[in-house]
Amino acid sequence: MDENWEVECFGFDYGSKHSTYELPAAKRIASYYGVPFSIIDLTEIGRHLSSNLLKSGGPIPEGHYKAENMKLTVVPCRNIIFLSILAGIAESKKADIIAIGIHQGDHAIYPDCRLEFFRQMDRAIRLGTDGKVSLYAPFLSTDKTGIVKWGLQHGVPYRLTRTCYKDQPEPCGKCGSCVERLEAFEKNGAKDKTD
Repeated sequence: MDENWEVECFGFDYGSKHSTYELPAAKRIASYYGVPFSIIDLTEIGRHLSSNLLKSGGPIPEGHYKAENMKLTVVPCRNIIFLSILAGIAESKKADIIAIGIHQGDHAIYPDCRLEFFRQMDRAIRLGTDGKVSLYAPFLSTDKTGIVKWGLQHGVPYRLTRTCYKDQPEPCGKCGSCVERLEAFEKNGAKDKTD
C-alpha cells in the first residue's frame, strides 16, 4: 500500500452499546494521525436489527471468542451495510479504495468478516462502481496477535484505542473483544497501555 495515499476515516453510529466510547476513540486516533474523521448516523437502522451488541439487545456475553455465546454479538449484515455506504461515498469523492479492518480472529463467528465474503463484496463493489472502487483488507489473514505485533512495530498509539464491547468508561476485560486484546498483548510480551 502506498504510504502517500490521502486517507479519510468514517465511523458508524449504529446503536451499538460501545459507540459512546468507541467513536470518540476512533476520532482521537484519526486526530493523532491528522486524518479527517466523520461519523455516519445509522441509529435508526440499528433499531431494526437483532444483536446483543446493540442497545436494543440483551447483555454482552463474557468469555473468549471461541465460546458459542459470542455469536450473540453478531450484528446481521453489518459490514454489508457499512461497505455499501462507503462505496457510494468513495465513488462520490473519487476515492478508489475502501480499507476495512476485518481479521482472521473474526472469521469463526462473523460471516461478513470471512475471506469469501470479502472476495464477493469486493466483486460487488467493483461491479457497482464500474471498477472505480475496490476493497482492501490488510489484516484479513492475520489474527489479533499479529495485528498487535504489527502495531507495536509501527508505533500505533494503543493508549488511544478502545476495544471493549460494554457501555462503560473503563474496558471490562471480560468480553470477547477485551479477552482477545489482552491475550494478543500477552502473546507479544507487551503491556496494554489502555486503562
